[in-house]
Amino acid sequence: MRAVRYDRYGGPEVLTVVDGLPTPPVGETDVRVRVSAAAVGGGEIPIRAGRLRHVLRQRLPAGTGVDFVGTVERTGTAVTRANVGDHVWGVMPHGTFGSIAETIVVPQERVAPAPRTLSPHEAAALPASGTTALHALTRRIRLRPGQRLLIRGAAGGVGVVAVQLGASLGAHVTALAGADHLSRLRELGASEAFDHRRTPLHDLGRFDAIIDLVGTHLPALRDRLVPGGTLFPLALDPSRPIRSALWVVAGYLHRRTRLGAFSNDPTPRELEELTSLVEQGTIVPVIDTVLGVDDIVHAHRRLERGGVRGKVVVTL
Repeated sequence: MRAVRYDRYGGPEVLTVVDGLPTPPVGETDVRVRVSAAAVGGGEIPIRAGRLRHVLRQRLPAGTGVDFVGTVERTGTAVTRANVGDHVWGVMPHGTFGSIAETIVVPQERVAPAPRTLSPHEAAALPASGTTALHALTRRIRLRPGQRLLIRGAAGGVGVVAVQLGASLGAHVTALAGADHLSRLRELGASEAFDHRRTPLHDLGRFDAIIDLVGTHLPALRDRLVPGGTLFPLALDPSRPIRSALWVVAGYLHRRTRLGAFSNDPTPRELEELTSLVEQGTIVPVIDTVLGVDDIVHAHRRLERGGVRGKVVVTL
């Protein structure tokens, strides 16, 4: 099979498409999926660059990609959640990468029926970002109607889903993003949207909950919370990821406000709930660019340049 791999840390140019790789074996509770499309995750950029090599225990050569959509080719003897021929979407096992490949093998709990209303490249934009937003807003924050929610970095993959989901839950959603994205964010449900380059944080008022998808200026963001409010930093400062992570850990000691962080590891129920939200029209995918797998270097360069709206998707 073909798959994207890198055998050293560095810029996008370290990524290559490797031919002739062996097809992974299928365990008793595994499913093998022929991948149609997969998404490129912004969180993988510092990993590929090696900025987290002292934190993450990753062996090289390594794969890339977390989300996927495709067709079940084979099931293990004890699989009960999927059948050969099923159109599914899902995410790689927690902490692993490699969905940008012709074929992947994952535990059956990592897949769910893909929405019937989406094409493969549309569906690939949502599994990881969608379940991250769903978990943050409904399981951790437990967002209620009328609450004020700030989403910083609202134009990215998680942000565009969080805007839609927050609005559907009845919150007053404030989106902070680049100027080019503001009208689209209002269309997706933001009550108000501001240019992050022109709007100081202290002009935004105070919020019951903040989702940060940028990773910088976290103390200033925390000051925008009402007493008892919650800040969810879901990104690390790309230039200082370890220092950023340490601040998050220390932030749990702050008494006036709450700090929440998690590494997304969706349950089967969350994947199925995301499918329902899409089929109901509550969440729609937002795609910046669709590229072929041979353009994987360009896909990572597109993310590194910034200004991406939604997801960059790779078709296999």
